Amino acid sequence: MAIKKKLGTHNKGLILFLVAAAQFMVVLDISIVNVALPSIFRDLSFSSTSNLQWVITAYTLVFGGFLLFGGRLADLYGRKKVFLGGVLAFTIASLLCGLAQDSGQLVIARILQGTSAAIMSPAALSIVVTTFKEGKERNRALGVWAAVAAGGAAVGVLMGGILTQYLDWRWNFFVNIPVGLLVLVLARTNVPESKADLGHKQLDLWGALLSTSGLMLLVYALAKAPELGWTDGTSLTYFSLSFLILYAFIKNEQNVKNPLMPLSIFKIRNVSAANLVQLPVAASLFSMFFFLTLYLQSTLGFSPVKTGFAFLPVTIVIGIASGVVSSLLTKIGFKIPLSVGPLFLAIGLLLFSQMGVGGHYLSDVLPGLIIMSMGLGIVFVSITIAATNGVPHDDSGLASGILNTSQQIGGALGLAVLSGVAASSTTSYLASNPNDILGAQVAGSHDAFLVGMTFAITALVLALLFVKQQKGEKIDPKSAMLGG
Repeated sequence: MAIKKKLGTHNKGLILFLVAAAQFMVVLDISIVNVALPSIFRDLSFSSTSNLQWVITAYTLVFGGFLLFGGRLADLYGRKKVFLGGVLAFTIASLLCGLAQDSGQLVIARILQGTSAAIMSPAALSIVVTTFKEGKERNRALGVWAAVAAGGAAVGVLMGGILTQYLDWRWNFFVNIPVGLLVLVLARTNVPESKADLGHKQLDLWGALLSTSGLMLLVYALAKAPELGWTDGTSLTYFSLSFLILYAFIKNEQNVKNPLMPLSIFKIRNVSAANLVQLPVAASLFSMFFFLTLYLQSTLGFSPVKTGFAFLPVTIVIGIASGVVSSLLTKIGFKIPLSVGPLFLAIGLLLFSQMGVGGHYLSDVLPGLIIMSMGLGIVFVSITIAATNGVPHDDSGLASGILNTSQQIGGALGLAVLSGVAASSTTSYLASNPNDILGAQVAGSHDAFLVGMTFAITALVLALLFVKQQKGEKIDPKSAMLGG
């Protein structure tokens, strides 16, 4: 009741704007740096291109590893407090990234940035879940959240191209500073505090250590497997160790008095189902951005800025689709969108697999981009609601952390598998056509898109089989908020 009274004195639209702006920075910094990598390589004298990939990997690695920790931290110590701490740390880390004078400084700053993002992001989503209580109101809020989360990557490519080409690669990081400061100033007085009523403030430190190290090692293993080989001894060692650590984490959660992640949360069927669907959805999403960017620049000869504008329809279509679906969810529930959305993803990826060396953006790229963006808009809002619907109020931060973790693991898995598929297909093509390098790259992308399509179809099947919602059943907003 105390939370409800506080909310009455706050502008919910402003609260949504602030947490969405923070989430936008998190998603942006995963993609905005890609276009700037060649400039960073030259300016900071990286020893090799393999070391350069740590500018990306360092961020995603710690981001994926610390999400569970960040989500539980928000529940225990106050979602607003943890959110503000995460935003402040992220803003400082962004400044350090922009001021880096050598490769080591940049990678360390990216680690700090990824850690603070993992603390900030679950707290932000948890604030949305605990602030918006009406069915339509909450669904619309999560529609905005989904549009930001899914469209941020496309905007990142555009902003990265513009900032790198017309200013300097350092502005890819400096751009976060005014946004972060604005969020800090306004959120301090406009976002209400809330925390879980668990009767204790004991953070499961052993569980936090096991989950973070196990997830980080798993993401690292997935990232290195295409380079080392999936059956290479080193790869198998990494995977084995990560599974052993995560198994130890689960055993710890079963026995400790106040676990970091109460396993009972997975007894809520749709929490388990939504996170299961999230894995292949994220895998197919990462394939689109990665291989489509390569096709636009390497095959069609697009500049970084032109590539960024080419992705602009993604943000627009996702925003429209998210808005439409969020307004329908109270009538049709989330099972239908979670089953239909992946079908759009699959069709879009199938169209991408038909792109040729002499292709054109309007005829070969844009149709698939629009269809896939519709699918993303449909999926992201419905999967967020499904993953938090029926979750007790005290575990909203944890549920947010689990959903984000599933996305990171799915994305890392998808990129690792599809990179290996593309590399193998490219090598096979070159063996028969040694002088057709562009053709080999496109052939590799074709197979990657087709495997990405199977990921999307897998998500569709999982949604049909495991997401529970009877025909005509509507989302109970009180249940979605309070687990009742």
